[in-house]
Amino acid sequence: MIRVWNTLTTQNQYDTRSFWQGIKSKVTALAWHPTKEGSLSFGTDDGKVGIYDVFSNKPPQISSSYHRKTVYTLAWGPPVPPMSFGAAGGKPSYSLYSCAGEGVILQHDPSKLSGDASDIDRLIRDTNNIKHKLSPHTDLSWKPDGKVVAIGNEDGCIDVYQAPSLKLLCSIQQHHKIINSLRWHHDHSSAPELHGLLASGSSNATVFVHDLHSVIENPPESPVVLTEPYRRLSGHTAKITGMSWSPHHDARLVTVSYDGTAQVWDVLEEAAVSNYRGHVGYLLSVDWSPVDPDVIWTGGKDFTVQEWNVSKQEFTKPPKGKKMADLKEKMKTNTKQKKKNKKATGGAAPADLNGEAVSGEKVVTGQDVSAEDEEDEVSSTNSPVPAPATFEVQRKSSAAVKSKDKPDLNLLKKKKARSMLPLSTSMDHRTKEELLQDCITLASVRHSHAPAGCVPGQGDHIHLGLFTDRAALHRMFQAEEEGHVEAGHFDSVVYLRLWSGDLEGALQLAIEKGELNDHLLSIAPMAGFGVWSRTVEAFVKQLCLQEQYLKAASHLLSINKLYEAVDLLRSHKLYREAIALVKARLPADEPVLKELYSSWAAALEKDGHFSAAAKCYLAAGASFDAAKVVSRKNDVLSLSTAADLARISGEVELAQSLALRCAKDLAAAQDWVRAQEVLSSQDSLLVHRLHLCVAELLTVALLHSDVVSTHSWASPGKRHVGLLDQIRDVWQEQFSGSGLDGVGGLLQELKSVESPAPSANVPLRQILLYSSLHLTRAVLSWLLDDDDQLMKDLWQTLVWLKDGGHLDVLAELCRLLFPDGDVGSKKHSKTLHLSEEAEAAASGLQALVCYHRLYEFWWRNSAGSQKIHNGPSCPEDAAKDGAAKDGAAKDGAAKDGVANGGPSEEKLRPATRLDELDFDASLLLSERHAACQASQRAVKEVQERLSIMMLQHSRAQGGHPDSGEKQDDVPREKDVQVSADGDQCSEEQETLLTLSTKMSSCQQELAELPDTIKMFPHPDVVECCLVLLHLSRSSPTPSDSLQRDAKDLLRKYGTSPSVLKASRRFLS
Repeated sequence: MIRVWNTLTTQNQYDTRSFWQGIKSKVTALAWHPTKEGSLSFGTDDGKVGIYDVFSNKPPQISSSYHRKTVYTLAWGPPVPPMSFGAAGGKPSYSLYSCAGEGVILQHDPSKLSGDASDIDRLIRDTNNIKHKLSPHTDLSWKPDGKVVAIGNEDGCIDVYQAPSLKLLCSIQQHHKIINSLRWHHDHSSAPELHGLLASGSSNATVFVHDLHSVIENPPESPVVLTEPYRRLSGHTAKITGMSWSPHHDARLVTVSYDGTAQVWDVLEEAAVSNYRGHVGYLLSVDWSPVDPDVIWTGGKDFTVQEWNVSKQEFTKPPKGKKMADLKEKMKTNTKQKKKNKKATGGAAPADLNGEAVSGEKVVTGQDVSAEDEEDEVSSTNSPVPAPATFEVQRKSSAAVKSKDKPDLNLLKKKKARSMLPLSTSMDHRTKEELLQDCITLASVRHSHAPAGCVPGQGDHIHLGLFTDRAALHRMFQAEEEGHVEAGHFDSVVYLRLWSGDLEGALQLAIEKGELNDHLLSIAPMAGFGVWSRTVEAFVKQLCLQEQYLKAASHLLSINKLYEAVDLLRSHKLYREAIALVKARLPADEPVLKELYSSWAAALEKDGHFSAAAKCYLAAGASFDAAKVVSRKNDVLSLSTAADLARISGEVELAQSLALRCAKDLAAAQDWVRAQEVLSSQDSLLVHRLHLCVAELLTVALLHSDVVSTHSWASPGKRHVGLLDQIRDVWQEQFSGSGLDGVGGLLQELKSVESPAPSANVPLRQILLYSSLHLTRAVLSWLLDDDDQLMKDLWQTLVWLKDGGHLDVLAELCRLLFPDGDVGSKKHSKTLHLSEEAEAAASGLQALVCYHRLYEFWWRNSAGSQKIHNGPSCPEDAAKDGAAKDGAAKDGAAKDGVANGGPSEEKLRPATRLDELDFDASLLLSERHAACQASQRAVKEVQERLSIMMLQHSRAQGGHPDSGEKQDDVPREKDVQVSADGDQCSEEQETLLTLSTKMSSCQQELAELPDTIKMFPHPDVVECCLVLLHLSRSSPTPSDSLQRDAKDLLRKYGTSPSVLKASRRFLS
């Protein structure tokens, strides 16, 4: 049944209509028509697809094409061949697409559902020239503009096709489990680049968002493979079942999961916004209200649809597994209780009511039970402590064993066989007078005329049929047969017919009653070849009902029906026996052999036996599928084996892709030797070997931690002038004979490697891999004398560490890259020819190097001053009095030198005099960057005030958060009030209008600044001013002009209360 809920009615809050006509099973999928009001498509668990017109009382239209399994997804989209209908002629311009459990997507014509639906796999194969087997499909989603469609597969891969020819644009290989949900971002957002966002959820708990804007707008000539997501949303603890983009916001997504919660995300920030926990059990569906941006609807296992507000939720993130653990414990307790009840009632099953359990619980199908639930079931049934009822059964069984030791006299008596002629035999047990009268009657029949009413072999004289002629005997047999039929003794009837010589009738009766056996089959040839052949076929059917499939196949061979025997074995999953039979009896090139291998491989793959499935694919000649199925295990050994399989079989592109995946996993585990060994088997992967070489050098030089394995050339014992020189020397020594001369081609190949934007949520090891990718590009650009690309890639190398918050590692990398402090010294002629953008990148690089050298100079001299003066100018006092500032970077300045790029304690050398600045610090005092940073701080402050204003408004409406996991993303009132202490206007005087006006003004100031300043920012200028002025109090090192510029910048841009307090003694 389908229920349509009118959520906008003002009279009845629960105004619903029910539709049940034409629906005879569970409804599993729904989809509204995108333009036609009231047209609702539905799918059921028996594979049926139909369309309802909810504004009429007509029964639904049902498609004549059925799926073999449950329909899970319905989607409306533009038609693709072979359906050539369009908007002209009154025909609809949309097709209805359905995806079901067998992995097939069908295209239905909504104007003619009686016609056959088309399988889009045929179009995909023809357009993209695909020869190998396509992975079963599990979900699909059309982009709102109808240009492309995303299809999720059982192996975790997502393919994006261009309509209408369904040309493959790209393949997203991020998930490793079955895809459950795909959703495109709406196309009415303010930013066009958001139109290409695709969210995907699988049986993993992580949601990935992919940016396909460039792929869609500029389709590549050949399909590209994407292995890195645009955004990663982590928080759920079980598989994802549904998701929906907010039609009112940009990049706002809600997801539901098996962990029993619904989660709202800010995708661009990768931040959790709100978490709803009102359902009991796991959630299955979700949708955002099209009219209210704060309302979401969710449906779950508890048979409810719930409406809730995003802003009124107490929690922001899903629970950390505790709630689902409690639910699983309840499920195990209920299972054990049911088993006890079943044993107490003598094994009888509980009564059912209309097909459902009396307790009201839903009967969960095989697809609905997760792997974790199955493990719980197994652990509960294999418990080492049996239930009390189990002990009782064991005592009874032991007592029964003891009783069997004594011989049973009843069993010693021989059982009397059943008589073949029971009716005539019973006539011999009458009275003496009746038996003597039978003798007179028999004599009369044989020597004169039979008495009146006496017919031997019939009625009361049935027994006389045995003593007269054959006709009487046949009459007696007929009566005996009727008696055996009434008693259900059909085998006796068969033997009576055999004795009568009616062999064909005996066999026919045995066939009808299912009483055929080996003896009857052995005498069947006496009735002729046709009768024997029909008898064998009937016996085969009887054996199949008795699940004796091997014996049935052997009997088919006796009548030369080899292919039927093979089909019988295959239909009952006896693939091993079927293949053995075919290989023993048929030629090696028999097509049915390849079909058997493919079917067996699919069954093994479904059960998780990937190695055995790969052998079947290899035997069938499907090397591509063999390598793919081995790689599904996704561990290092499986990926390495799959890469070798693909390489040996000639699947070059697949071998490269798998080898690269394996090498990435080994590199993430810091097993550098094995990673290089995996890539060395593929000559075309030289550029990735160079990347891993740089990553190894970078990791060994920066982390100073034990790794699984490393090469001798990466040992930190070898000291070079700089890291770039070391990389160049290692490349020339290790890869000189591997095609290293084609540097330009290697650089172009490396530029095609996907590199995500820097993020603070990435581990340090992964950050070093991304950073080393840009450093590899920089070295190649250096060797090509490409100054622009060199500067940009060096900037990206450092930005990954900077945005990741690893400032100590960043400082060490700056010293390794630029030991003399000049970013242009790596150029052979030391004369850079840069464009405007590259010039900005070089300036940003130099500023970053100077920033860390400034802190190194401060801490080195602070240690010396402490030994000489023993005064208050130690780093702690200086940080407390002169470098205290709001922001993470300023807090770092107040803590320790390592955090801001200063040397570690062992590198602090005592000084007898204060050193002089050995670099130009004026680059740190850029007024344009100071203005940009001030505008950015102002925007952040306004955003915080808007957040606290909204929080106060929600509290005034009654949405007070309780204890527990609070909305930590919203700033506290106290913090916002402290940040606003310097303002003259009080918080009560601020309104939404004034804050919005201030926000617009700040954003306008940012927009007027050059893009290069925002693309390549300098370190915090105000912070650098404070440090330089602090150094000037204990050393004349900073020049007067430098001090004057620092003071001017402090007066102009140091407007926050903490900076004003810290700069008071410098400006007074």
